[in-house]
Amino acid sequence: MKHTDVLIVGAGPTGLVLALWLQAQGVAVRIIDKASGPGTTSRAMLVHARTLELYRQMGMADAVAAAGHPSRVVNMWARGKRRAQIDVRDFGADITPYPYLLIFPQDQHEAYLCDQLAERGLTIERDTELLEAEDAGDYVTAVLRSPDGKVETCTSRFMVGADGAASTVRKGLGGSFRGGTYSALLYVADVEVAQDTFNGNVHLSFDESDFLLVFPYGAEGKMRLVGSVRSERVASSADLNFEDVGHESLHAMGITVTHLNWFSTYKSHHRMTDHFRRGNIFLAGDAAHIHSPAGGQGMNTGIGDAINLAWKLAAVVNGRGNDALLDSYHAERAAFAKTLIKTTDQAFNLASRKGSVFGFMRTYVVPNVAKLAFGLATARAAMFRAISQVAISYSNGPLGAGRAGTVSGGDRLPFVHLETGDNYGPLADITWQVHVYGQPADALRTWCADKDIPLHVFDWTAGCDAAGFARDAAYLLRPDTYIGCASPAGDVVPLQDYLKGLGL
Repeated sequence: MKHTDVLIVGAGPTGLVLALWLQAQGVAVRIIDKASGPGTTSRAMLVHARTLELYRQMGMADAVAAAGHPSRVVNMWARGKRRAQIDVRDFGADITPYPYLLIFPQDQHEAYLCDQLAERGLTIERDTELLEAEDAGDYVTAVLRSPDGKVETCTSRFMVGADGAASTVRKGLGGSFRGGTYSALLYVADVEVAQDTFNGNVHLSFDESDFLLVFPYGAEGKMRLVGSVRSERVASSADLNFEDVGHESLHAMGITVTHLNWFSTYKSHHRMTDHFRRGNIFLAGDAAHIHSPAGGQGMNTGIGDAINLAWKLAAVVNGRGNDALLDSYHAERAAFAKTLIKTTDQAFNLASRKGSVFGFMRTYVVPNVAKLAFGLATARAAMFRAISQVAISYSNGPLGAGRAGTVSGGDRLPFVHLETGDNYGPLADITWQVHVYGQPADALRTWCADKDIPLHVFDWTAGCDAAGFARDAAYLLRPDTYIGCASPAGDVVPLQDYLKGLGL
């Protein structure tokens, strides 16, 4: 009988990232997938700034950014004319090292992650299916069927279901998956065009009955199209093709499709399970929550689940964490997923619902409001923070403690430019660390040395003040680069109490 620390079921982006982050923290991992290989087509196109910030921990961000296609401008069209434009270059650079939307199709993304696993000596067990699992209290017993049809039993300290919306793990737990299916039929098409005049920028087009997203990527005028199918076309044909969908928006933007690489239709769903954790078994990614395509949030949210969970599992496996730490996974990620489903649901309904009221809102109200709002730097920054996921905060969760300046425990570490580099450099170490912007107290230096916690001291600058830091305060960072505890006076007592409460 084989044994491992963590058995991961599912080798999509969520499972792959989880395996990488666990292995980097000294955890033995086994990852299985019932498919024979990674996906070859995809609907997920965007890798957001927060995901790239986290990829920087593993030295992966630059390679992903180089392989993808950064889009720094988002254009909004309505009734055949460009009505609004948001350019993140004038403010995003003060928010994140990655001030753009990165277009990187999921099939290419998965292939890259698989290569990263292979380079680190991890093998994905393909054509391997989970038949059943039982949580025995101290470990999980899983029955697997291998490619040759043989059945084996595997034990693990923990098991994670990252096996998609039809999750076998979730079904085995008896977990709910409440939500619904949107009425709109969507299509996704990979095309080549006669001339790409968009310079790699993203475009969103509305008319009274359709919407269309255009993602230019790659060389030679390649584009990914995501759009809605008009209701009369849905009723007239069960087997739609690209010629059946509306091309008015394409023509209005001057796009002439010369070649269709592939085309598919689908319906989008919004669902969420009731528990991300039951005992020693966890759910992550689409196995726990699925969303509308609005904002390109789904895949990035699954990756966020994986990194949030990885350091907590690693702490417990390595004997440095308690059950409250594991419980915090559901508390933090379920709260975000619930909010995300609500917001993307509202956005998607506005974009896709039929009827004159929704058509009027899409083609007249939204573009004009957007044009006014995008004229304000604060509105553009707020929009970018929300879409890029840098605004995610766990300050209301069980692991957020203290406040120093405008920065609270549970917040993402604010990004600050320095004379040489930036304050994100030390985050390459997946470990607890303390940041001080100014002068650390002597007691803090001693405490960090005694606890073997790295202390990083940065000169106080106007940028630190603008980012919301308090001078000379101590910020205890979690291994996933969120602030765990903020101590305004640099006092070690709050930090010590915080770690003790989590069994760390």
